[in-house]
Amino acid sequence: MAKRSKKTKVVSRGASPDSVTKAEFAPMLPPCFSHDWLWGLILILAVILTYSPTWWAGYIWDDDLVVTANPVIIGPLGLKEVWTTSAADICPLVLTTFWLEHMLWGLAPLPYHLVNVLLHGICAVLLWRVLLSFQLPGAWLGAALWAVHPVQVESVAWITEMKNTQSSLFFLLSILFFMRWLRARDLDDRTGVGWDYALTLLFATLAMASKSSTVILPVVLGLCAWWIEGRWHWRHLARVGPIFLMSIAASAVSIWTQGLHLAAESAPQWVRPWPERLVAAGDVIWFYLGKLLWPHPLITIYPRWQIEAGQGGSYLPLLTTMIVLFILWFKRDSWSRAYFLALAYFLAALLPVLGLVDNYIFRYSLVFDHFQYLASMGPLALAGAGLVRLANFMIPGRSWLQSTLCAGLLLILGILSWQRTWAYESEETLWTDTLAKNPNCEAGYINLGLALFQKGQMDEAIVHYQEALEIDPDNSQAHNNLGIALCKKGQADEAIAHFQKALEISPNFAKAQFNLGDALLIKGQVDKAMTHFQKALEIDPNYSQAHNNLGIALYKKGQADEAIAQFQQALEIAPTNADARNNLAKVQALARQTHGSK
Repeated sequence: MAKRSKKTKVVSRGASPDSVTKAEFAPMLPPCFSHDWLWGLILILAVILTYSPTWWAGYIWDDDLVVTANPVIIGPLGLKEVWTTSAADICPLVLTTFWLEHMLWGLAPLPYHLVNVLLHGICAVLLWRVLLSFQLPGAWLGAALWAVHPVQVESVAWITEMKNTQSSLFFLLSILFFMRWLRARDLDDRTGVGWDYALTLLFATLAMASKSSTVILPVVLGLCAWWIEGRWHWRHLARVGPIFLMSIAASAVSIWTQGLHLAAESAPQWVRPWPERLVAAGDVIWFYLGKLLWPHPLITIYPRWQIEAGQGGSYLPLLTTMIVLFILWFKRDSWSRAYFLALAYFLAALLPVLGLVDNYIFRYSLVFDHFQYLASMGPLALAGAGLVRLANFMIPGRSWLQSTLCAGLLLILGILSWQRTWAYESEETLWTDTLAKNPNCEAGYINLGLALFQKGQMDEAIVHYQEALEIDPDNSQAHNNLGIALCKKGQADEAIAHFQKALEISPNFAKAQFNLGDALLIKGQVDKAMTHFQKALEIDPNYSQAHNNLGIALYKKGQADEAIAQFQQALEIAPTNADARNNLAKVQALARQTHGSK
C-alpha cells in the first residue's frame, strides 16, 4: 500500500502541463482563443510587429568585426578557422550561421535582421512551452512579457547579438526535452525517454557552441529536476554530468579566447582586484532587476560607475541577494519555491556576465542590456504568473477585463520596444541616442565621429574625436581616428602626431601602425613608411591594406617584383580589395612595357 501511495503522488506531479496551466489561465482566455497554435502564432506576430523597424536598419557597432569584415565570414579564412582557431571567439556555431547566410544573400543587412527577429519569436514560443512544463500559471503571459520587453531590443535589433537568439533557441530546447525526460521517468513511461535525453544533450552542445554564456545549463537543469521532484537528490548530478563536462570545455575555450583579447589590449587601469569584482557583482544584479521593473532609460553603453570596495556598505547589495535567496530556500512553500526558482535561475544565468571573470567589454561599462537576455526569463515568467494570480483575486470571473488589462500592458511594452528599436537603425542614430543619455561616453563620441567621417563630414567627425580625447586623453582609438580625419584634410603633420600618440599608448595597435606609415608615405618618407607597414603586418599578417601599401612603397623604391608580390598577397587575403587589384594591374602593365622596350 505504501508503494502504491507513493506512485499516486508521482503521477499527480506528472499530470499534463497543458491541462494544469490552462485550468489556471482559463479566466484569461476567451473561448475563441483555445488553440495552442493560435497563441504561438500571436507571440511570433507580436515579435515581428514590435521589431518592424529593423526592416530599415543597417549594420552597427561590432557588426564589421563579427560579420562584414570578418575574414572567416567573407574570406580568406572560412569554416575550418571558425572551429580550429581563436577566430571562433565564444560563438563558433553562430559564426557558422553567419557564414552560411553570407553564402546565401551576401552582406545585405535585411535578411540578417529578419533571421534574428524570427529566432527571437521562436524562442518566445519555446519559453512558453517550457513554462507550461513547469506547470506555472500565466505561462503564455510570462513568455509574452519576455518577448516584447524593451531590454531585449539590444539582442534582437543588433545583428551581432544573434549570439543570444540562436543560443537561446538551443538552450530552451535542451530544457524542454530534459523536462519531458524527467516527467516520462516519473510516469514510468519509457517510450521515447532515451530520445528525450539524447536530444537534451544534442541541444545543450549546440547552445554552448552558439554562445559560451549558456555554460550555466547544468545548473538550470539541476533546478528543473529539483522543481519536478520536489527535493534535491544526488542522482541529479549524474543526470547533468555529461552536460557539466561540456560546460567545462566551453568555459575553457571562452576564457582562452577572451584572454587573447585582453592580452592584446591590456591596460593596467582596467585590471580590477577581487573585492571590486564582488562589489560590482552585487550592484549589477540589482541594476538588471531594476531595468526589468522600469526599463528607462535604456542605453547602449551605460555610465561605468566607480567601485568603493573599501567601504563595508558597498557589499550590501550582494549580501542582500544572498540573504533573500537563503530565506526563500528555507521557506519553500508553494509560492516561495517559485520565487526561489526564479531568483536562483536569474543569478545562475547572470553568473558569466557579473564581472567575476574579466572581459574586454567591461572597460566600456559593467552592464549591457543584452547580457540579461537569458536571465530575464526567470523574473518575467514569475511576473506573468503573479499577474494571473492577482487578476483572478482582484477581478474574478471577468475574463475580458483581465485579458484587456494584460493586453494593455503588453501593448505598452511593445510600443516602448518599437520606439527603442529605431535607435538601432544606423550608427548615427545609435550613438546620437547614447550620447543624449550618457554625455561622458567616449566610445559614443568615437563611433559617432566614425559614422560622420564615413558620410564625408570631416569637421564634425574631428569635433567628436576631440570630445572623446577631452574625456580620456589616453584613448588610442580616438587618437588614431582623429589622425585619419586630419590626414584626409591634408594636415599630415598633425595626423602623424596623433598616430604616434596612439602607438605610444598601444604599441600593438596594427591600424595605427598602418595609418602612420600611410601619412609618412604621403609626405614622401618612403623608408619610414615601409617600417610601419611591416610592423603592422607583424602584428596582423592578414592585414590586406597593409600589404597593398607596402607594395606601393616598394614600387616607389624601384622594387617592382617585390611590389607585385605584396599586391598579390593582399588579394589572396581580400579578393575584393579594389586598390590592390588596380595597383597590381598597373604595375604589371608598366613592367611589361619596360621589358618590351628592352
